[in-house]
Amino acid sequence: MTAAWWGALLGLLAAAGLLLVVARVAAIRRPQLAIRVLPYLQDLPAFERPRTPTASAYSPLPAAVAVFGPLLRSLAGGVERVLGGAASVRRRLDRAGLALTVADFRVQQVVWGLTGFGLAAGWALVGTLTGDGGVVTRVLLCLVGFAVGVIWRDHHLTGQVRDRERQIVREFPTVAELLALAVAAGEGPVAALDRVVRRSGGELSRDLAVVLADVRTGQPVGDAFDRWAASTTQPIVARFAQGIAVAVERGTPLADVLHAQAADVREAGRRELIEVAARKEVLMLVPVVFLVLPVTVFFAFWPGVVGLSLTVP
Repeated sequence: MTAAWWGALLGLLAAAGLLLVVARVAAIRRPQLAIRVLPYLQDLPAFERPRTPTASAYSPLPAAVAVFGPLLRSLAGGVERVLGGAASVRRRLDRAGLALTVADFRVQQVVWGLTGFGLAAGWALVGTLTGDGGVVTRVLLCLVGFAVGVIWRDHHLTGQVRDRERQIVREFPTVAELLALAVAAGEGPVAALDRVVRRSGGELSRDLAVVLADVRTGQPVGDAFDRWAASTTQPIVARFAQGIAVAVERGTPLADVLHAQAADVREAGRRELIEVAARKEVLMLVPVVFLVLPVTVFFAFWPGVVGLSLTVP
């Protein structure tokens, strides 16, 4: 076969692989029938809206573990011995709302590291074909690619925690108002919590579902909310949980507490928005000063320069 035929065959194989990947991604992202239909049946008490699956439910980790399980687990054990910090990883996994163990997270780090190793190896292979660099440099590049992949997965977990906490803060006023309305309508704290959890979705609703599960297993309401306040790192959510616990224990009007906390969170959000806008004001001047203003000056003075060059003998 000629080089043209080999190129056509490789291009066909690459196109077929890309088509399979796109088809699989489209199938994964397709919403379920229940998720599309049941929001219109919310008034029926027999139906409960299913939880939208998280991104980790479609992770390629189970397939990778099934094929390369022993090797990945041994590498994950090595990463754990080198990095350590299992307690910190466990806390961040809980704060990120991921149903993963520390061992699963270490395996994910190994998979990300092998991905970086593969990219670095591909770059080293290109360098070998062009004759640039030495063997030691290429080996070090592959090791650096593995280390970058492992560290980047840890950094991504921190980003997941930060995004989830921001989403909880955004959802907090609405959920607090719903709880306040349910309590003001005459329902008890547990019944109001159950109604809000069933009728709402989001990260804060998931945390409240955990609190509701603790209450239903026999734990006192105040202790369940105190435990939630101790596990969260958001001061707003901690004050919210402690306020509910104190209100339930001392008989304080719960609706007024919830309304006040929701108003405080909204006011804090406005202040934060004003502060962010004040900090971004200087950055907004960068394109004006370095892009718009030079172009304006150029268009203003260029015709005069051209006219002077034409009139000067």
